[in-house]
Amino acid sequence: MNASSTALPGGTWSLGELAVTRFGYGAMQLAGPGVMGPPADRDAALAVLRKAVDLGITHIDTSGAYGPRVTNELIREALHPYPEPLHIVTKVGARRDEQGGWPTARRPADLRRAVHENLETLGLDRLDLVNLRVGDARGPQPGSLAEAFETLVELQQQGLIRHLGVSNATADQVAEARAIAPIVCVQNMYNLAHRQDDRLIDELAGQGVAYVPFFPLGGFSPLQSSALSAVASRLGTTPMSAALAWLLHRSPNILLIPGTSSAAHLTENVAGAGVRLSRDDLAELDGIGPGQAAAR
Repeated sequence: MNASSTALPGGTWSLGELAVTRFGYGAMQLAGPGVMGPPADRDAALAVLRKAVDLGITHIDTSGAYGPRVTNELIREALHPYPEPLHIVTKVGARRDEQGGWPTARRPADLRRAVHENLETLGLDRLDLVNLRVGDARGPQPGSLAEAFETLVELQQQGLIRHLGVSNATADQVAEARAIAPIVCVQNMYNLAHRQDDRLIDELAGQGVAYVPFFPLGGFSPLQSSALSAVASRLGTTPMSAALAWLLHRSPNILLIPGTSSAAHLTENVAGAGVRLSRDDLAELDGIGPGQAAAR
């Protein structure tokens, strides 16, 4: 790598014994429109992945459902054989249909197939971390994840998975998973405007479990706030940079995986996340969500 990972905003965090940069990269946007099919510019997609590694990023998030299989294949083409510090995190539990939907795929056979497909497309003998995606496209939904999670535990015991996590999960499902086997991360929707997991984040931080917000910038509906714009203007940065910086300040166990299909934009995101926020800045940003962030 050309850059030291400790130079990235937020430093590092340990997923089990795996040290990763808190500023990572989410590969979802490298697939085609609607996260279906190949990218319009394959060379540009490969360049983004290589740029991530050049910047010192050691945490790349993907899923076999992206494309499907497209982002995994791009990651392998761009980066295999993988540098030793790099860790690739994937998700199972959903598939894609012909209409671009995300139907659930959490039966034991579905999960076994998905894990083996991830191994094949990424060119790995063992996956560093697999998140079980529960809920559905509307968000987390109540219900037991035991059968699905136990299937992943079996695959872990077979040596195909190093660590486990859950995604799109309720707090009760997180607790249920942890009662079955150790998890190293929770990946849920969370950002300045969507703060439903404030209490969960703090609980996980105390237990040494990472929290990885997806849609950290709002996802398909980008964050819009007069307070966010005011803070960004005062700091001479963009609203998105201020939002990423706030997430890194929010709790030490938060890991960022913002996605982009542009190498230049990736570089801007990394630089922006390093913006220093004062107490006044943090207080103003904390007020954007439905409730105040927990005391730091």
